[in-house]
Amino acid sequence: MKIFEIMDEENNSTVGTLIYYEKAKTFVVELEETLDEWSAPLLFMPFVQKKIFTIPRNISLLWVQERIIPANRQNISSILTNHQMQQYDEMKFLEISEGRCSQDHLYVRQINSMPRYVEERMKHNLVDCVALANHNLLCIFQDHMIKKVDLTSLEYDGIDKILKNDALYDSCSCTVGGYAATFYDSIDIPALLLYQHGQVIPLHIEDLYAFVQKNVIDSSEASDILGCSRQNVHYLTQKKIISPIKKGNKTSLYLKGEIQKHTW
Repeated sequence: MKIFEIMDEENNSTVGTLIYYEKAKTFVVELEETLDEWSAPLLFMPFVQKKIFTIPRNISLLWVQERIIPANRQNISSILTNHQMQQYDEMKFLEISEGRCSQDHLYVRQINSMPRYVEERMKHNLVDCVALANHNLLCIFQDHMIKKVDLTSLEYDGIDKILKNDALYDSCSCTVGGYAATFYDSIDIPALLLYQHGQVIPLHIEDLYAFVQKNVIDSSEASDILGCSRQNVHYLTQKKIISPIKKGNKTSLYLKGEIQKHTW
């Protein structure tokens, strides 16, 4: 991860923080909450007007792309060769230019640690999320809060598509950094929106870990409880006498209680 301050050279002030996740090649901009629609960068004005200061990854990337040499520039091959680059890389070009643009007085400078306001904001990011029945998401947040969110109660672009497509809904996962729940990596629902509208479930994340550690077993453990071979466990599964919670090529996972009841 690389962290940059977004600076306004004219006013000698900090506009926000640019976070770059190197492995995923993903940018996220976190703006200072002191900004208003007049002091915010032009691209971010619609978000600041709505008091949204964590900028979605696609808009953050667009902001970066506006400040660097475009990938489709006619002589891009010569430019890459000149900078000893094997391929186009937004981050490298941003570092070379310091993010400077002729349209404003902003630039970026790398810093060693995350600003406190960003750390506090990231506590509402997701650790994990799971698509449940009836279009409810089970969301675990970085502050260890666990919430259940009814998607049908939310108003956000793309939710109608998610509700109409079961495969799209079931594809739910977290984006890089946990900033959003994403569906097919194309429709993102911000973590803060989920946090604000979720119903608190009075469990701690360690409670979930304990449940999984003590009550989720594999095929070998199931065969030990049943006193049979793994082949027999596979046979019982095929006949739907026992039901795995997750099937795998070499082993499956079961709830311990589901297996134990067949020993009674």
